[in-house]
Amino acid sequence: MGVHIRRRLAAGAAVGGGTGTGTSRAKAAKPAPAKEGRSFRLGRRKPRAEEAKPARRGPSPVIRIGVTVLALAGMVAFAVVLARLTLQPSPASEVLTHTNLQPGDSIRNYLSQPAFRDTVKQLGGNILLGVPFGLLLPVVSPYTRGFLRVGLLTVATMLVVELVQGALITGRAFDVDDVVLNTFGALLGYALVGRRLGRAVHPPRRRHWWSSRRT
Repeated sequence: MGVHIRRRLAAGAAVGGGTGTGTSRAKAAKPAPAKEGRSFRLGRRKPRAEEAKPARRGPSPVIRIGVTVLALAGMVAFAVVLARLTLQPSPASEVLTHTNLQPGDSIRNYLSQPAFRDTVKQLGGNILLGVPFGLLLPVVSPYTRGFLRVGLLTVATMLVVELVQGALITGRAFDVDDVVLNTFGALLGYALVGRRLGRAVHPPRRRHWWSSRRT
């Protein structure tokens, strides 16, 4: 009877050992489940925001040419008005005029005028005289857009006008503050209206580096 029990125990141990080995092999052969989040990140496509955006379409060539011609005509008309206002002799003012090479001197004199109307006339007149530069230059050409370009062109033009005034025109004198006020008016006109007009007539075509990368 003892021998019979030992045989039965040995048989059970053999069966149990075989079953355990099979189970461990099945567990080893079973592949590990892939992480869902990682596979999604590897397989998804880059967002659309990184793709190159097409350039914005502007007005038709006919409208663009028409607006440019009008802007050129406006520049010519403005040049005529500018010449009449700045290059016309004024013998009665010859005693009162003097050359000013120090920025701020004439502006302080304008602000110290006893009549507020005279202050507004001097300061406002010089500022308004530069506004057309900021309005018309961005429309005439896309290469004259930007605060720096508008400012430099205005400074160059008004320096020539002031030099001619001081050298050739009776009753006129070179005043650096006039150039400063004219340039301020040009930048003000560009910031308020000229920038939008220039972008509407000549929409930018350059693509940014972060939008032109390949996806």
